[in-house]
Amino acid sequence: MIGTIASIMSATIVNVAVPDMSQVFQLGQERAQWMSTGFMAAMTVSMLATPWLLARFGYRRTYGAATLLLMVGGTAGGLAFSYEFVMAMRVVEGLAAGIMQPIPAIVIIYSFKPHEQGKAMGIFGMGVVLAPALGPSIGGLLVEHLGWRSIFFVVVPFCLAALYFTRRYLPVTSPGGAPANRNGSRFDWVGLALVIVSLLALLNGLVALHDAGSGGAPVDALAMLMIAALAITAFVIHQRRTSQPLLNLGLFQGRVFAMSSLVAFIYGMALFGSTYLVPVFMQMALQLPPSQAGAVLLPAGLVLAVTIPLAGRLADRRPIHRLVSTGLLLLALSFALMLTVGLGTALWILMLWTAIGRLGLGFVLPSLNLGAMRSLEMSHVTQGSSAINFLRQLGGAVGVNLIGIFLEWRLSAHGAATPDAGNAAAPLPAFHEAFAVLAVITAAAVLAARAMKLPPTNHPPRGLSSQDRPHRPPESGAATMTGDEGR
Repeated sequence: MIGTIASIMSATIVNVAVPDMSQVFQLGQERAQWMSTGFMAAMTVSMLATPWLLARFGYRRTYGAATLLLMVGGTAGGLAFSYEFVMAMRVVEGLAAGIMQPIPAIVIIYSFKPHEQGKAMGIFGMGVVLAPALGPSIGGLLVEHLGWRSIFFVVVPFCLAALYFTRRYLPVTSPGGAPANRNGSRFDWVGLALVIVSLLALLNGLVALHDAGSGGAPVDALAMLMIAALAITAFVIHQRRTSQPLLNLGLFQGRVFAMSSLVAFIYGMALFGSTYLVPVFMQMALQLPPSQAGAVLLPAGLVLAVTIPLAGRLADRRPIHRLVSTGLLLLALSFALMLTVGLGTALWILMLWTAIGRLGLGFVLPSLNLGAMRSLEMSHVTQGSSAINFLRQLGGAVGVNLIGIFLEWRLSAHGAATPDAGNAAAPLPAFHEAFAVLAVITAAAVLAARAMKLPPTNHPPRGLSSQDRPHRPPESGAATMTGDEGR
């Protein structure tokens, strides 16, 4: 939980500093949003490596190395003196966060019985959501009083604590209790290269497509998008032919997992697109200082922290597809209500609209992973967790990029691309249109969520290895854990 808090905070806290960093490095909206997009792209790519890393090095070494890499990226990013170096460190942070993200769901599925998994996911989620709840508030204060560099160092104490507890509590074994096998299967470097090419071509193609609408060459956009399509096609063909695929495409033959994956992709677009949009909206359109922009998000984060453990308990008793559908509808409603916000809107109303969206997130977060994992055999849980997180982050990377491009386009269309002291309300229509797009995207995911209905007996088996249960190892620091040692 602590390591995941650090990874999520590194992903979201930078958004509060976007206006200040844009001034320091003289960035336009398009380049500024790449600080989020670059992180998301790196995070998306590295997620597919998690199953192989866990099998090769085990829980402790994999999670510990990723946490250390995250801390190094955050520290170096705070010391950067150029936009290019900041971007490089954001990519490093993203690579580390991507490896870490699928592991908690794997631990929970292997360590708890079916009737306890929702409760466990809810308790875990309650801690994790404190990161986006407290991150913008802490980040706003730091940016206003200490400058943008300070936000990069926030992850350091979390990473240090996570490194200590990783060494103390996580087993050295792989999922299922099997010993880590350093001489195991080869890593699918070809598949990873095709994923990187397709993702970079897709994101750059979207940017080039926007430039084409502003008078640029449409050939560049079409060429990039064509390369992305070819790389994705080659990736699918390669995954079907290789004996050790990076992404097991057979998982998507099950209806529940396929629909869960579609929900995860669309949900990622809406969630991470809004994570980028909301802080920028408060500062650029509503003209709130960074500290107030962060404070507005704090009550919503607390609502999420209270909701998610309750929703986790419901996931053990109520149909998963209904909980996910309810959460998506509330999230879409929150985006739609943002269209009513203007310069004269009271802050408590803005807090309320934001809280409705976080209430929706509370229903979705513990249910989506559980719904997807419960539809799989235990031997496929590691690959399934990696795949579902990959698709959610892929949606997030695309969503952040699309929202950033769409926002810049609409700001230009409304004549608000540059600050105008004589017309403070000029940016509002562009932001309202961006929120409307997010509302439509989120509402569309409800159709897929309704198809996530699980058979009543479709649960993972109860017989779980003691080596996968989180517990304290022997005081001697032995490299392996067997039986009931350390309980």
